[in-house]
Amino acid sequence: MIAAQAALETRMLLRNGEQLLLTVIIPTLLLVLFSSIDIVDTGAGKSVDFLAPGILALAVMSTAFTGQAIATGFERRYGVLKRLASSPLPRWGLMTAKTASVLVTEVLQVLLLTVIALALGWSPHGGVLPVLLLLLAGTAAFSGLGLLMAGTLKAEATLAAANLVFLLLLVGGGVIVPLDRFPSGAQHVLGLLPVSALSDGLRDVLQHGAGMPWGDLGILAVWAAAGLAAAGRFFRWE
Repeated sequence: MIAAQAALETRMLLRNGEQLLLTVIIPTLLLVLFSSIDIVDTGAGKSVDFLAPGILALAVMSTAFTGQAIATGFERRYGVLKRLASSPLPRWGLMTAKTASVLVTEVLQVLLLTVIALALGWSPHGGVLPVLLLLLAGTAAFSGLGLLMAGTLKAEATLAAANLVFLLLLVGGGVIVPLDRFPSGAQHVLGLLPVSALSDGLRDVLQHGAGMPWGDLGILAVWAAAGLAAAGRFFRWE
């Protein structure tokens, strides 16, 4: 039942034009545009080496947080979650299916963005395990926050808030603009955001060839634990 629901959730996500724009087209356009045109000073080296890890973090956020929050919020509004909750599929099974759908979508995103970045001259370094752990921790953190928002706010408020947060974190989360371009006081605060931790961790590994970025992984783990615990406590099914 979980596998069937996960397959359904994935098909619905990929058929949704607005979600596709958010999860695939926008990250792809940002990667191509900022890698091809010197708009933002990303420091020494090729722009794509700095941008690719940040765009991967943005893709995770767009799917696990923004897209999931909006879709789940409207499912809750129209009573879809209430009907699914009364089906033989248990509630934990439904959430597992949604998580599996997010992971499948992210795999497709990462593959597409990696191919495009390599075509643009990206030269990734580092190991696979740190990257996978960072992506999983980032997915857990953003999923918890997205479900918390979808399960507590009205659908219209979720739509507005999720898109606003997406735009704010795109600008101030170290995705495209390096955090060292911000005032020193703001850098410490922005560095604690989940998208900043994910971007910096991926960048340390893929651009600089570092080992496991425990600090960034720890920040993501804290966000994941807090977000998922709050979502489990306050999520309303109707």
